[in-house]
Amino acid sequence: MQPFDRLPGVRHAMIPLLLLAVAAVPSARAADSPLKIDTGKIQGTRAGDDVRVYKGIPYAAPPVGKRRWQPPERPESWQGVRQCTEFSPVCPQMPYPEDSIYAAPPQPQSEDCLYLNVWTPAENADARLPVMVWIHGGALTRGSGSRELYDGTRLARRGVVLVTINYRLGPFGFLAHPALSEESSHDSSGNYGILDQIAALEWVQRNIAAFGGDPDRVTIFGESAGSWSVCALVATPLAKGLFHRAIGQSGGCFSPMHELSQERYGFPAAEELGQRLTKHLECDSADDPLAAMREKSPEEILAAVDKDASLSRARANVDGWVFPEQIFNIYAEGKQNRVAAIVGSNADEGTAFVSSSLPNSTSLFEALAERKFGDLADRALEVYPVTSDSDVRDALLHSMRDEIFTWEMRTWARMMRKADLPAYLYYFTRVPPRPESDKLGAYHAAEIVYVFDNLHLLPWESDETDAALADAMASAWVRFAASGDPNGGSLPTWKVYDIEAAPHLVFGDQVEPGHHLLEAECDFFDEYFAGKRSE
Repeated sequence: MQPFDRLPGVRHAMIPLLLLAVAAVPSARAADSPLKIDTGKIQGTRAGDDVRVYKGIPYAAPPVGKRRWQPPERPESWQGVRQCTEFSPVCPQMPYPEDSIYAAPPQPQSEDCLYLNVWTPAENADARLPVMVWIHGGALTRGSGSRELYDGTRLARRGVVLVTINYRLGPFGFLAHPALSEESSHDSSGNYGILDQIAALEWVQRNIAAFGGDPDRVTIFGESAGSWSVCALVATPLAKGLFHRAIGQSGGCFSPMHELSQERYGFPAAEELGQRLTKHLECDSADDPLAAMREKSPEEILAAVDKDASLSRARANVDGWVFPEQIFNIYAEGKQNRVAAIVGSNADEGTAFVSSSLPNSTSLFEALAERKFGDLADRALEVYPVTSDSDVRDALLHSMRDEIFTWEMRTWARMMRKADLPAYLYYFTRVPPRPESDKLGAYHAAEIVYVFDNLHLLPWESDETDAALADAMASAWVRFAASGDPNGGSLPTWKVYDIEAAPHLVFGDQVEPGHHLLEAECDFFDEYFAGKRSE
């Protein structure tokens, strides 16, 4: 759900967009003897003397031809030694707008993109190190596991095996259609990107021990749409047993979802959106519309989606198989996979997605609140008060932050607590010393470089505060992956979340505990979304 989603000055794709694909090739030298996995032997490289790196390992068969819009299948085996020294192409996607802080030069794209990458410090298979699997963001429409900031060398040096993955995006990963549901043995369609993530986790279970990883200590973590995905993987019964801890950074999945074949919550059926794409591709009059759609090039499909705003947002749907019911209900009923979690968000999530032309009139703000919140408009204006035109921008940004991020992450922590599962809530407030930091603040995705301890890859200079924060976050994430508890080192005590005390940890200029994070704001959105679910 977007707050004030039709505001002038707010980009259509302002919902978590992360992240673009920028292939990075760190300094490396030839690796050791080939490694044997279930499909054959692979050769990698080394990052320095202590980390082995394997790039572009296939975890599923190419989803092309008749495999387009099908669940992933296992990759074929090969003879000889496969060179895994270069990242694979990224999955088909449209570029970010040129003025986006996430924009980057285009990278090679292909539907044959279901590959993953591994960084390991282990010298043999007996190491049994904890495993961390990163799921990239990008609104489920952009990104890849090969972005430079996701380089796993420094996390691996802390004692984990790090995996990053690609998964199908946009119309290739989330298209539902009646014809696809009909040909499915599960009467399901859409959710292919989530099924790809599950297939990657199955690959980890089969193969990670060969890299010195422990298949019984797998942590999934992701940011933005990657965090949506983590939230969804915790919910789906198809991922049971494939991972043991979860970290969600700025993205939950508790607002109402599309249903596969019925209109609900004011959303069209997911299959209806697929039928709209069929028309845009001029395949609706073909004898076999689905076959005609599979003959279209990726570029044609992306161009058709780009012309229709209703198709440009990719989302999982309630299909009766991957998601038997609304994810909110799965958590509310305690049916989620029983894993520990770290969840949190940033202080200025919306700044990177809005232009300088946001409305700046109190009267317009009040009208927008009335249109969006209806009977709750007065409550909204109490929570986000504007006493002058100069207050409007912050009120809009804060409501966006809290609806899409803060509320989602608090809800996640509360749901885990109600199911008697440990969750640790955080709030990231550090303003990175980058250009326009005064406008961006602690923006969406700002924490990623700290989690990966990759400050050295930034084009601006960081300071001792940044270095200390990166060490604190990376260490906490690794400790959590190892034991399920992030506490230790110089970290202040990070208490397990409980609804009464509502503790969280602030990662900012100082790392310090807090309580009742934006409580009035989150309580308001509890009421708002409860009303949405009752529609």
